[in-house]
Amino acid sequence: MKPSLAKGTRDFTAQEVYRRKYIINTLQKNFELFGFQPLETPSFENLSTLTGKYGEEGDRLIFKILNSGDYAAKTKDEDWNAKNSQKLIAQISEKALRYDLTVPFARFVAMNQGTLTFPFKRYQIQPVWRADRPQKGRFREFYQCDADVVGSESLWQEVELVQLYLKSFKELQIPVKIHINNRKILSGLAEFANISEQLIDFTVALDKLDKIGKDGVVKELQEKNISDEAIEKLSFLFENKPQSEVLEILKTNFENVEIGKNGVEELEFVLENCKNLGIEDELVFNITLARGLDYYTGAIFEVKAQGVEMGSIGGGGRYNNLTEVFGVKNVPGIGISFGLDRIYLVIEELNLFPQNSERKIEYLFANYGEKEAAEAMKVLAKLREKGIAAEIYPESAKLKKQFTYAEKKGIENLIFLGEQEIAEGNITIKNLTSGEQKTMKIEEFLS
Repeated sequence: MKPSLAKGTRDFTAQEVYRRKYIINTLQKNFELFGFQPLETPSFENLSTLTGKYGEEGDRLIFKILNSGDYAAKTKDEDWNAKNSQKLIAQISEKALRYDLTVPFARFVAMNQGTLTFPFKRYQIQPVWRADRPQKGRFREFYQCDADVVGSESLWQEVELVQLYLKSFKELQIPVKIHINNRKILSGLAEFANISEQLIDFTVALDKLDKIGKDGVVKELQEKNISDEAIEKLSFLFENKPQSEVLEILKTNFENVEIGKNGVEELEFVLENCKNLGIEDELVFNITLARGLDYYTGAIFEVKAQGVEMGSIGGGGRYNNLTEVFGVKNVPGIGISFGLDRIYLVIEELNLFPQNSERKIEYLFANYGEKEAAEAMKVLAKLREKGIAAEIYPESAKLKKQFTYAEKKGIENLIFLGEQEIAEGNITIKNLTSGEQKTMKIEEFLS
């Protein structure tokens, strides 16, 4: 049988691994500069830990793990015969692959709250899994790079995270805009239009405005039984007004809507302080931004790369009630995520990977036989002690074959340490790019 890859997964070649490490190292350095410390959690969690945290759509995309042993024997006959998948899942699966890094982080905080120093700042760079439909920039196995702060309600965290985003993307040379909104504004809009019960339906539809346009959003709201009167009250959202004008309309509409008023105040605090730092040009107030997840309660962010057709390359927000589901109250939190795979595609498309992001092998020692190879090994060991990447061709094959190997691997220098060189204490180096060849003392070469 011909081998194949599981749908939505990839192999990474040496070049791709080096390039991914270049992105990860840049992010890791900046996370630590901003005071975040590393954390790693298991690749799978109890299914009960993950279920109910991502909304109905998210729950469907969780990869469940079958119980070991004869899992079918432990199911109820009526559920098995009725093919009732919802009831069967609970009987045949207790574990699941993590869907994101935020919920496992919340579980960690809930379990370790007594020993943590708050505010607790952590970053995490690990793979996650989603049973999503694969497409450009969207995979079933992918890495998330998260930074979260829990234990502080201060809005300075929002300002800091905007700075962290901008510093990281500046170093990766990606021009970006950070779209920002506030869940309290969306809740306020639902209250203003008397559709608070349908807040999720409203935000999910609104989030699609740039994809399906005004008519598409209105149609979706009608399909969700949201009244024409409510849609009329919210119609100013679909008219592409400048952000300053939208803010003024919101202030008027929220005169008697406390949660909406709070949302506008929080948003203005972040915008104002980013302006003081001279970074307001990269910030865009986007009233349609909703983020699909149910757990955001305050500021929400989405990062868009400029000049490239790509979805968001980062996102996040404030989730004040997340640890509550694990029985721990009053632990406010805010976090952002960097989409490693999409960032990679953007850098590749814009041709921004630095030439030195890959580790080059500088020298290949030609193999003349056992005696010569043993001498070459001594020199190799000294090169590696100096942090210089080098190797020896494993067999004493024809020189042409060894030349071809070096060229294909992109090794620039071929070293000859044959019988004559050993007798004279010399080494001969041939540069395969220029064709230049020179002989020198081994000590001189090593120094």
